[in-house]
Amino acid sequence: MPSTPSQESPRLVLAPMEGLADDVLRDILTRPGGYDWCVTEFIRVTTTVLPHSSYQRVCPELKHASRTRSGTPVRLQLLGSDPAQLAANAAHLSQLNPAGIDLNFGCPTPLVNRNRGGAALLDEPELLHRIARKVRDAVPPAIPVTAKMRLGISDTARALDCALALEAGGVQELVVHARTKEDGYRPPARWEWVARIRQVVRLPVIANGEVWTVADYRAIRDATGCADVMLGRGAVADPLLARRIRGDRGELPDAADWELLGELIADFWTQAQAKVLPHQSPGRLKQWLGLMRRSHGQAHVLYGAIREQRTAGDVSRVLASHGIPTRPGILPG
Repeated sequence: MPSTPSQESPRLVLAPMEGLADDVLRDILTRPGGYDWCVTEFIRVTTTVLPHSSYQRVCPELKHASRTRSGTPVRLQLLGSDPAQLAANAAHLSQLNPAGIDLNFGCPTPLVNRNRGGAALLDEPELLHRIARKVRDAVPPAIPVTAKMRLGISDTARALDCALALEAGGVQELVVHARTKEDGYRPPARWEWVARIRQVVRLPVIANGEVWTVADYRAIRDATGCADVMLGRGAVADPLLARRIRGDRGELPDAADWELLGELIADFWTQAQAKVLPHQSPGRLKQWLGLMRRSHGQAHVLYGAIREQRTAGDVSRVLASHGIPTRPGILPG
């Protein structure tokens, strides 16, 4: 049985969520506080060393000491299969002083996997070791190098081998998403396998997968023995989840939360309008509210009201009618 998690300063991390948690949503979700750091969507590395502008496009926070507006550190995630190119990009990225560099061995997307990226490499622990070692050696010691992995491709047969390979390669912390590639995001998550990984490695293991509530947070810590937890879609569904876990809000969402959430929605809408084309901004808000419906009844009502709206102007009018102030999209300085 895994040992009881340490009660000393457990850490919460906001997950990298491709196609969802860009710099705008990172800013919004870290605004209430509670996170020790967050991780960007992945930056794909292929055959070239990317210019600094490529890293800054995915992580504008690099221009602000690699922190969100609320001061949460932002680590950048790299994805690829070529150890030399990943190392060269990590070295180049290091010139921008990121808060950390994370390696993606967890993405289950078919397009990524067909191009030998993400979770597709989990049958090759030797390759994971070479990538980790090359990247760690290329990056200044002061910059953390971490990794995120799933339990395998179709089964867990090599999960322990992969974790040990990454540890031997020099990664300093390991996030384990408690599913295989083929599991996708289907529940339940296999938390017991995170416990097995934690028992064979000496580096800190951060548990990830299927944490939607404070009760889930307690359950994953008990099941895995991990003190630290990464929050993904649960944090998008309930933007106050980290605060609840910290004991700063009620354990369950209630009507009193909506005033703060309304302010966050208004700011998100302003930033989304400034970032994407006018016809794209309604979709961004619908995507977020669609997930938030799971935790907040008011979000369900608001989503229903904007679901059929197609223009930014129409969405703004609906938001205003629900007491959410709107203003033209101007990105914060």
